[in-house]
Amino acid sequence: MEKLFKLKEHGTTVRTEIVAGITTFMTMAYILAVNPGILSAAGLPAGGVFTATALSSFIAIVLMAFLANLPIALAPGMGLNAFFAFSVVLGMGYSWQLALTAVFLEGIVFILMSLFNIREAIVASIPKNIKNAVSVGIGLFIAFIGLQNAGIIVKNDATLVSLGHVTSGPALLAIIGLLFTGILLVYKVKGALLIGIIATTILGIPFGVTKVPENFSPVSSPAAPLLFQFQFDKVFTLDFFVVFFTFLFVDIFDTIGTLVGVTTQAGIINKDGTIPRVKQALLADAVGTVAGACLGTSTVTSYVESASGVAEGGRTGLTALTTGVLFLLSLFFAPIFLLVPGAATAPALIIVGLFMMAPIKEIELGDYTEAIPAYLTILMMPLSYSIAEGLVFGMISYVVIKAFAGKMKDIPLVTWIVAFFFVLKHILA
Repeated sequence: MEKLFKLKEHGTTVRTEIVAGITTFMTMAYILAVNPGILSAAGLPAGGVFTATALSSFIAIVLMAFLANLPIALAPGMGLNAFFAFSVVLGMGYSWQLALTAVFLEGIVFILMSLFNIREAIVASIPKNIKNAVSVGIGLFIAFIGLQNAGIIVKNDATLVSLGHVTSGPALLAIIGLLFTGILLVYKVKGALLIGIIATTILGIPFGVTKVPENFSPVSSPAAPLLFQFQFDKVFTLDFFVVFFTFLFVDIFDTIGTLVGVTTQAGIINKDGTIPRVKQALLADAVGTVAGACLGTSTVTSYVESASGVAEGGRTGLTALTTGVLFLLSLFFAPIFLLVPGAATAPALIIVGLFMMAPIKEIELGDYTEAIPAYLTILMMPLSYSIAEGLVFGMISYVVIKAFAGKMKDIPLVTWIVAFFFVLKHILA
Protein backbone atom coordinates (compact mmCIF):
# COMPACT_ATOMS: atom_id res chain seq x y z
CA MET A 1 0.00 0.00 0.00
CA GLU A 2 2.85 2.37 0.85
CA LYS A 3 4.54 1.73 -2.52
CA LEU A 4 1.32 2.05 -4.49
CA PHE A 5 -0.17 5.12 -2.82
CA LYS A 6 2.72 6.83 -0.94
CA LEU A 7 0.72 7.02 2.29
CA LYS A 8 3.50 8.44 4.53
CA GLU A 9 4.28 11.16 2.01
CA HIS A 10 0.62 12.24 2.19
CA GLY A 11 0.47 11.99 5.99
CA THR A 12 -2.13 9.24 6.13
CA THR A 13 -2.58 5.57 7.09
CA VAL A 14 -4.29 2.51 5.64
CA ARG A 15 -7.01 2.70 8.31
CA THR A 16 -7.71 6.38 7.68
CA GLU A 17 -7.91 5.82 3.92
CA ILE A 18 -10.28 2.86 4.25
CA VAL A 19 -12.61 4.74 6.62
CA ALA A 20 -12.52 7.71 4.25
CA GLY A 21 -13.36 5.45 1.29
CA ILE A 22 -16.29 3.88 3.12
CA THR A 23 -17.56 7.34 4.07
CA THR A 24 -17.35 8.55 0.46
CA PHE A 25 -19.26 5.47 -0.68
CA MET A 26 -21.98 5.92 1.93
CA THR A 27 -22.55 9.54 0.92
CA MET A 28 -22.83 8.74 -2.79
CA ALA A 29 -24.43 5.26 -2.68
CA TYR A 30 -27.77 6.97 -3.29
CA ILE A 31 -26.84 7.00 -6.99
CA LEU A 32 -27.35 3.22 -7.03
CA ALA A 33 -31.02 3.80 -6.25
CA VAL A 34 -31.58 7.15 -7.97
CA ASN A 35 -29.92 6.48 -11.34
CA PRO A 36 -32.03 3.42 -12.23
CA GLY A 37 -35.14 5.34 -11.21
CA ILE A 38 -34.33 8.31 -13.47
CA LEU A 39 -33.12 6.35 -16.52
CA SER A 40 -35.94 3.81 -16.31
CA ALA A 41 -38.31 6.75 -16.97
CA ALA A 42 -36.64 6.90 -20.40
CA GLY A 43 -37.33 3.23 -21.03
CA LEU A 44 -34.09 1.61 -19.86
CA PRO A 45 -34.58 -1.50 -17.66
CA ALA A 46 -33.86 -0.51 -14.04
CA GLY A 47 -31.97 -3.70 -13.20
CA GLY A 48 -29.59 -3.27 -16.11
CA VAL A 49 -29.00 0.38 -15.19
CA PHE A 50 -28.22 -0.63 -11.58
CA THR A 51 -25.56 -3.06 -12.83
CA ALA A 52 -24.16 -0.49 -15.27
CA THR A 53 -24.05 2.16 -12.53
CA ALA A 54 -22.09 -0.06 -10.13
CA LEU A 55 -19.69 -1.42 -12.78
CA SER A 56 -18.94 1.89 -14.50
CA SER A 57 -18.33 3.54 -11.11
CA PHE A 58 -15.94 0.74 -10.14
CA ILE A 59 -13.99 0.99 -13.42
CA ALA A 60 -13.65 4.79 -13.28
CA ILE A 61 -12.74 4.87 -9.58
CA VAL A 62 -10.08 2.17 -9.90
CA LEU A 63 -8.51 4.12 -12.79
CA MET A 64 -8.56 7.27 -10.65
CA ALA A 65 -6.92 5.38 -7.77
CA PHE A 66 -4.05 3.86 -9.75
CA LEU A 67 -3.49 6.48 -12.46
CA ALA A 68 -3.94 9.68 -10.45
CA ASN A 69 -3.61 8.53 -6.80
CA LEU A 70 -6.33 11.00 -5.79
CA PRO A 71 -9.18 10.45 -3.27
CA ILE A 72 -11.82 11.23 -5.92
CA ALA A 73 -14.74 8.88 -6.58
CA LEU A 74 -16.77 8.80 -9.79
CA ALA A 75 -20.23 7.60 -10.81
CA PRO A 76 -22.99 8.50 -13.30
CA GLY A 77 -23.65 12.18 -12.68
CA MET A 78 -26.80 13.66 -11.25
CA GLY A 79 -28.22 16.32 -13.55
CA LEU A 80 -26.67 14.65 -16.57
CA ASN A 81 -28.86 11.58 -16.01
CA ALA A 82 -31.92 13.84 -15.76
CA PHE A 83 -30.92 15.63 -18.98
CA PHE A 84 -30.48 12.21 -20.62
CA ALA A 85 -33.93 10.95 -19.58
CA PHE A 86 -36.19 13.99 -19.46
CA SER A 87 -34.69 16.30 -22.10
CA VAL A 88 -33.11 14.06 -24.72
CA VAL A 89 -35.45 11.04 -24.62
CA LEU A 90 -38.79 12.27 -23.24
CA GLY A 91 -38.45 15.92 -24.35
CA MET A 92 -36.74 15.72 -27.75
CA GLY A 93 -38.16 12.31 -28.60
CA TYR A 94 -34.86 10.53 -29.24
CA SER A 95 -34.38 6.88 -28.35
CA TRP A 96 -32.36 6.05 -25.27
CA GLN A 97 -29.98 4.19 -27.58
CA LEU A 98 -29.19 7.45 -29.40
CA ALA A 99 -28.69 9.23 -26.08
CA LEU A 100 -26.20 6.53 -25.06
CA THR A 101 -24.45 7.09 -28.40
CA ALA A 102 -24.04 10.80 -27.54
CA VAL A 103 -22.54 9.86 -24.17
CA PHE A 104 -20.20 7.34 -25.84
CA LEU A 105 -18.94 9.86 -28.42
CA GLU A 106 -18.57 12.53 -25.76
CA GLY A 107 -16.35 10.14 -23.80
CA ILE A 108 -14.20 9.46 -26.86
CA VAL A 109 -13.71 13.22 -27.37
CA PHE A 110 -12.80 13.53 -23.67
CA ILE A 111 -10.12 10.86 -23.99
CA LEU A 112 -8.58 12.75 -26.92
CA MET A 113 -8.79 16.06 -25.03
CA SER A 114 -7.11 14.46 -22.03
CA LEU A 115 -4.33 12.85 -24.09
CA PHE A 116 -3.56 16.17 -25.82
CA ASN A 117 -3.66 18.15 -22.52
CA ILE A 118 -6.60 20.31 -23.62
CA ARG A 119 -8.57 19.73 -20.43
CA GLU A 120 -5.39 20.18 -18.38
CA ALA A 121 -4.93 23.60 -20.03
CA ILE A 122 -8.53 24.49 -19.13
CA VAL A 123 -7.88 23.61 -15.47
CA ALA A 124 -4.72 25.74 -15.49
CA SER A 125 -6.67 28.68 -16.94
CA ILE A 126 -8.83 29.06 -13.84
CA PRO A 127 -7.48 31.93 -11.67
CA LYS A 128 -6.34 31.09 -8.13
CA ASN A 129 -9.11 33.07 -6.40
CA ILE A 130 -11.78 31.36 -8.49
CA LYS A 131 -10.23 27.97 -7.62
CA ASN A 132 -10.66 28.84 -3.94
CA ALA A 133 -14.19 30.03 -4.66
CA VAL A 134 -15.00 26.72 -6.38
CA SER A 135 -14.31 24.83 -3.14
CA VAL A 136 -16.57 27.20 -1.19
CA GLY A 137 -19.31 27.07 -3.83
CA ILE A 138 -19.24 23.28 -3.91
CA GLY A 139 -19.47 23.30 -0.12
CA LEU A 140 -22.69 25.32 -0.22
CA PHE A 141 -23.97 23.19 -3.12
CA ILE A 142 -23.30 19.88 -1.37
CA ALA A 143 -24.91 21.17 1.84
CA PHE A 144 -27.95 22.26 -0.19
CA ILE A 145 -28.18 18.75 -1.67
CA GLY A 146 -28.11 17.30 1.84
CA LEU A 147 -30.84 19.67 3.07
CA GLN A 148 -32.99 18.71 0.08
CA ASN A 149 -32.40 14.97 0.45
CA ALA A 150 -33.63 15.16 4.03
CA GLY A 151 -36.66 17.34 3.29
CA ILE A 152 -35.32 20.13 5.52
CA ILE A 153 -35.46 22.45 2.52
CA VAL A 154 -38.39 21.86 0.14
CA LYS A 155 -39.88 23.31 -3.03
CA ASN A 156 -42.18 26.30 -2.69
CA ASP A 157 -44.09 27.77 -5.64
CA ALA A 158 -44.12 31.26 -4.12
CA THR A 159 -40.52 31.54 -2.88
CA LEU A 160 -38.83 28.67 -4.84
CA VAL A 161 -37.62 27.05 -1.60
CA SER A 162 -38.74 27.04 2.02
CA LEU A 163 -38.33 25.13 5.27
CA GLY A 164 -39.91 21.67 5.31
CA HIS A 165 -41.69 19.89 8.18
CA VAL A 166 -38.76 19.61 10.56
CA THR A 167 -40.67 18.17 13.53
CA SER A 168 -41.24 14.73 12.02
CA GLY A 169 -40.12 12.21 9.44
CA PRO A 170 -36.89 12.43 7.41
CA ALA A 171 -36.21 16.09 8.26
CA LEU A 172 -36.29 15.46 12.03
CA LEU A 173 -34.18 12.32 11.63
CA ALA A 174 -31.58 14.28 9.63
CA ILE A 175 -31.45 17.06 12.23
CA ILE A 176 -30.89 14.50 15.00
CA GLY A 177 -28.19 12.88 12.87
CA LEU A 178 -26.62 16.29 12.20
CA LEU A 179 -26.41 17.10 15.92
CA PHE A 180 -25.09 13.62 16.74
CA THR A 181 -22.40 13.84 14.04
CA GLY A 182 -21.51 17.35 15.16
CA ILE A 183 -20.98 16.16 18.75
CA LEU A 184 -18.74 13.34 17.50
CA LEU A 185 -16.66 15.90 15.59
CA VAL A 186 -16.38 18.13 18.66
CA TYR A 187 -14.88 15.16 20.55
CA LYS A 188 -12.62 14.38 17.53
CA VAL A 189 -14.00 10.87 17.07
CA LYS A 190 -12.34 9.15 14.09
CA GLY A 191 -14.82 8.20 11.39
CA ALA A 192 -17.44 10.62 12.76
CA LEU A 193 -19.20 11.06 9.42
CA LEU A 194 -19.44 7.32 8.76
CA ILE A 195 -20.59 6.58 12.32
CA GLY A 196 -23.20 9.32 11.90
CA ILE A 197 -24.53 7.78 8.67
CA ILE A 198 -24.79 4.27 10.18
CA ALA A 199 -26.37 5.49 13.44
CA THR A 200 -28.89 7.68 11.60
CA THR A 201 -29.82 4.78 9.30
CA ILE A 202 -30.50 2.52 12.32
CA LEU A 203 -32.45 5.26 14.11
CA GLY A 204 -34.47 5.68 10.93
CA ILE A 205 -36.06 2.23 11.41
CA PRO A 206 -38.34 3.23 14.34
CA PHE A 207 -38.88 6.60 12.61
CA GLY A 208 -40.28 4.73 9.61
CA VAL A 209 -37.73 6.44 7.35
CA THR A 210 -35.37 3.49 6.88
CA LYS A 211 -37.57 0.96 5.09
CA VAL A 212 -36.73 -2.68 5.78
CA PRO A 213 -38.84 -4.81 3.40
CA GLU A 214 -40.51 -8.06 4.45
CA ASN A 215 -38.45 -11.18 3.83
CA PHE A 216 -35.39 -8.96 3.63
CA SER A 217 -32.32 -10.64 2.19
CA PRO A 218 -28.98 -8.81 2.12
CA VAL A 219 -27.78 -10.64 -0.99
CA SER A 220 -29.06 -10.33 -4.56
CA SER A 221 -27.92 -11.40 -8.03
CA PRO A 222 -26.98 -8.59 -10.45
CA ALA A 223 -29.00 -8.09 -13.63
CA ALA A 224 -27.26 -8.09 -17.02
CA PRO A 225 -25.96 -4.67 -18.19
CA LEU A 226 -27.15 -3.10 -21.47
CA LEU A 227 -24.05 -3.81 -23.54
CA PHE A 228 -23.29 -1.66 -26.62
CA GLN A 229 -26.84 -0.39 -27.18
CA PHE A 230 -25.85 2.33 -29.67
CA GLN A 231 -27.62 4.00 -32.59
CA PHE A 232 -25.49 5.96 -35.09
CA ASP A 233 -28.01 6.86 -37.80
CA LYS A 234 -28.75 10.42 -36.52
CA VAL A 235 -25.35 11.54 -35.26
CA PHE A 236 -24.90 14.13 -38.01
CA THR A 237 -28.08 16.10 -37.25
CA LEU A 238 -28.13 19.56 -35.60
CA ASP A 239 -30.27 18.34 -32.69
CA PHE A 240 -27.78 15.55 -31.99
CA PHE A 241 -24.93 18.09 -31.96
CA VAL A 242 -26.80 20.17 -29.35
CA VAL A 243 -27.28 17.06 -27.19
CA PHE A 244 -23.64 16.03 -27.66
CA PHE A 245 -22.36 19.55 -26.88
CA THR A 246 -24.47 19.79 -23.70
CA PHE A 247 -23.15 16.47 -22.39
CA LEU A 248 -19.61 17.57 -23.31
CA PHE A 249 -19.83 21.02 -21.71
CA VAL A 250 -21.45 20.02 -18.43
CA ASP A 251 -19.17 17.03 -17.90
CA ILE A 252 -15.99 19.01 -18.61
CA PHE A 253 -16.73 21.75 -16.12
CA ASP A 254 -18.48 19.65 -13.48
CA THR A 255 -15.40 17.43 -13.42
CA ILE A 256 -12.93 20.32 -13.40
CA GLY A 257 -14.89 22.12 -10.67
CA THR A 258 -15.02 18.98 -8.52
CA LEU A 259 -11.30 18.22 -8.95
CA VAL A 260 -10.34 21.80 -8.08
CA GLY A 261 -12.69 22.01 -5.09
CA VAL A 262 -11.91 18.64 -3.51
CA THR A 263 -8.12 18.81 -3.98
CA THR A 264 -8.08 22.36 -2.60
CA GLN A 265 -10.03 21.25 0.45
CA ALA A 266 -7.74 18.24 0.91
CA GLY A 267 -4.66 20.46 0.85
CA ILE A 268 -3.07 18.36 -1.91
CA ILE A 269 -3.16 21.07 -4.57
CA ASN A 270 0.30 22.24 -5.71
CA LYS A 271 1.79 25.55 -4.54
CA ASP A 272 1.26 27.09 -7.98
CA GLY A 273 -2.44 26.20 -7.80
CA THR A 274 -2.25 23.22 -10.16
CA ILE A 275 -3.77 19.83 -9.38
CA PRO A 276 -1.30 16.95 -9.07
CA ARG A 277 -1.67 14.31 -11.82
CA VAL A 278 -4.64 16.18 -13.28
CA LYS A 279 -4.10 14.65 -16.74
CA GLN A 280 -4.46 11.14 -15.33
CA ALA A 281 -7.51 12.18 -13.28
CA LEU A 282 -9.24 13.60 -16.35
CA LEU A 283 -8.35 10.49 -18.35
CA ALA A 284 -9.93 8.26 -15.68
CA ASP A 285 -13.09 10.36 -15.91
CA ALA A 286 -13.15 10.11 -19.72
CA VAL A 287 -12.61 6.34 -19.81
CA GLY A 288 -15.30 5.94 -17.15
CA THR A 289 -17.78 7.78 -19.37
CA VAL A 290 -17.00 5.50 -22.34
CA ALA A 291 -17.28 2.40 -20.15
CA GLY A 292 -20.58 3.65 -18.70
CA ALA A 293 -22.06 4.22 -22.17
CA CYS A 294 -20.96 0.73 -23.28
CA LEU A 295 -22.59 -0.77 -20.17
CA GLY A 296 -25.79 1.27 -20.45
CA THR A 297 -25.72 4.39 -18.25
CA SER A 298 -25.39 8.15 -18.61
CA THR A 299 -22.19 10.21 -18.26
CA VAL A 300 -19.78 9.18 -15.49
CA THR A 301 -18.21 12.13 -13.67
CA SER A 302 -16.25 13.03 -10.53
CA TYR A 303 -18.42 13.37 -7.43
CA VAL A 304 -18.48 16.29 -5.02
CA GLU A 305 -19.38 13.76 -2.30
CA SER A 306 -15.70 12.74 -2.46
CA ALA A 307 -15.23 15.69 -0.11
CA SER A 308 -16.82 13.62 2.69
CA GLY A 309 -13.97 11.10 2.46
CA VAL A 310 -11.42 13.91 2.32
CA ALA A 311 -13.01 15.33 5.47
CA GLU A 312 -12.32 11.96 7.15
CA GLY A 313 -8.63 12.23 6.25
CA GLY A 314 -8.57 10.59 2.80
CA ARG A 315 -5.60 11.86 0.79
CA THR A 316 -4.66 9.16 -1.73
CA GLY A 317 -5.99 6.73 -4.29
CA LEU A 318 -6.51 4.14 -1.53
CA THR A 319 -9.56 6.12 -0.46
CA ALA A 320 -10.87 5.93 -4.02
CA LEU A 321 -9.99 2.24 -4.35
CA THR A 322 -11.96 1.44 -1.19
CA THR A 323 -14.99 3.27 -2.60
CA GLY A 324 -14.59 1.44 -5.92
CA VAL A 325 -14.48 -2.00 -4.26
CA LEU A 326 -17.68 -1.17 -2.36
CA PHE A 327 -19.39 -0.24 -5.64
CA LEU A 328 -18.36 -3.65 -7.00
CA LEU A 329 -19.64 -5.42 -3.89
CA SER A 330 -22.90 -3.50 -4.15
CA LEU A 331 -23.74 -5.63 -7.19
CA PHE A 332 -24.35 -8.53 -4.79
CA PHE A 333 -25.45 -6.63 -1.67
CA ALA A 334 -27.74 -4.05 -3.24
CA PRO A 335 -30.53 -4.54 -0.65
CA ILE A 336 -28.22 -3.44 2.19
CA PHE A 337 -26.94 -0.32 0.46
CA LEU A 338 -30.39 0.66 -0.72
CA LEU A 339 -31.58 0.69 2.89
CA VAL A 340 -29.62 3.90 3.62
CA PRO A 341 -32.11 6.80 3.26
CA GLY A 342 -31.27 10.29 2.08
CA ALA A 343 -31.94 11.55 5.60
CA ALA A 344 -28.99 9.46 6.87
CA THR A 345 -26.44 10.81 4.38
CA ALA A 346 -27.71 14.39 4.65
CA PRO A 347 -25.87 15.22 7.92
CA ALA A 348 -22.54 14.19 6.36
CA LEU A 349 -23.17 16.33 3.29
CA ILE A 350 -24.19 19.35 5.36
CA ILE A 351 -21.10 19.13 7.57
CA VAL A 352 -18.80 18.59 4.59
CA GLY A 353 -20.19 21.88 3.28
CA LEU A 354 -18.71 23.53 6.38
CA PHE A 355 -15.32 21.90 5.82
CA MET A 356 -15.22 23.16 2.24
CA MET A 357 -15.75 26.78 3.33
CA ALA A 358 -12.16 27.07 4.60
CA PRO A 359 -10.58 28.43 1.34
CA ILE A 360 -12.78 31.53 1.55
CA LYS A 361 -10.07 32.94 3.82
CA GLU A 362 -7.62 32.84 0.89
CA ILE A 363 -9.79 34.90 -1.49
CA GLU A 364 -8.59 38.49 -2.06
CA LEU A 365 -11.78 40.25 -1.02
CA GLY A 366 -10.14 43.69 -1.09
CA ASP A 367 -9.56 43.55 -4.86
CA TYR A 368 -12.96 43.72 -6.55
CA THR A 369 -11.59 42.43 -9.86
CA GLU A 370 -10.81 39.21 -7.97
CA ALA A 371 -13.56 39.29 -5.33
CA ILE A 372 -16.61 39.76 -7.60
CA PRO A 373 -15.84 36.80 -9.93
CA ALA A 374 -15.07 34.63 -6.88
CA TYR A 375 -18.31 35.74 -5.20
CA LEU A 376 -20.39 34.97 -8.32
CA THR A 377 -18.76 31.53 -8.55
CA ILE A 378 -19.76 30.78 -4.96
CA LEU A 379 -23.24 32.25 -5.30
CA MET A 380 -24.27 30.60 -8.55
CA MET A 381 -23.28 27.00 -7.78
CA PRO A 382 -26.02 26.26 -5.24
CA LEU A 383 -28.56 28.66 -6.78
CA SER A 384 -28.21 27.29 -10.34
CA TYR A 385 -27.78 23.75 -8.97
CA SER A 386 -24.70 23.37 -11.15
CA ILE A 387 -20.95 23.44 -10.54
CA ALA A 388 -20.49 24.17 -14.24
CA GLU A 389 -22.72 27.27 -14.21
CA GLY A 390 -20.89 28.62 -11.18
CA LEU A 391 -17.67 28.40 -13.15
CA VAL A 392 -19.37 30.06 -16.15
CA PHE A 393 -20.35 33.13 -14.12
CA GLY A 394 -16.98 33.28 -12.40
CA MET A 395 -14.84 33.01 -15.54
CA ILE A 396 -16.89 35.37 -17.73
CA SER A 397 -17.11 38.03 -15.02
CA TYR A 398 -13.36 37.66 -14.36
CA VAL A 399 -12.48 38.40 -18.00
CA VAL A 400 -14.97 41.26 -18.38
CA ILE A 401 -14.15 43.03 -15.09
CA LYS A 402 -10.37 42.62 -15.50
CA ALA A 403 -10.56 43.94 -19.07
CA PHE A 404 -12.59 47.04 -18.14
CA ALA A 405 -10.35 47.66 -15.11
CA GLY A 406 -7.34 47.90 -17.42
CA LYS A 407 -5.79 44.67 -16.15
CA MET A 408 -5.67 42.78 -19.43
CA LYS A 409 -2.21 41.43 -18.61
CA ASP A 410 -3.77 39.41 -15.72
CA ILE A 411 -5.85 37.36 -18.19
CA PRO A 412 -4.03 34.40 -19.81
CA LEU A 413 -4.94 33.51 -23.40
CA VAL A 414 -6.53 30.19 -22.42
CA THR A 415 -8.76 32.02 -19.91
CA TRP A 416 -10.02 34.24 -22.77
CA ILE A 417 -10.74 31.15 -24.87
CA VAL A 418 -12.58 29.35 -22.05
CA ALA A 419 -14.70 32.45 -21.35
CA PHE A 420 -15.53 32.72 -25.07
CA PHE A 421 -16.79 29.13 -25.15
CA PHE A 422 -18.83 29.77 -22.00
CA VAL A 423 -20.57 32.66 -23.76
CA LEU A 424 -21.03 30.56 -26.91
CA LYS A 425 -22.58 27.74 -24.88
CA HIS A 426 -25.32 30.06 -23.57
CA ILE A 427 -25.93 31.59 -27.00
CA LEU A 428 -26.45 28.11 -28.48
CA ALA A 429 -28.48 26.82 -25.52
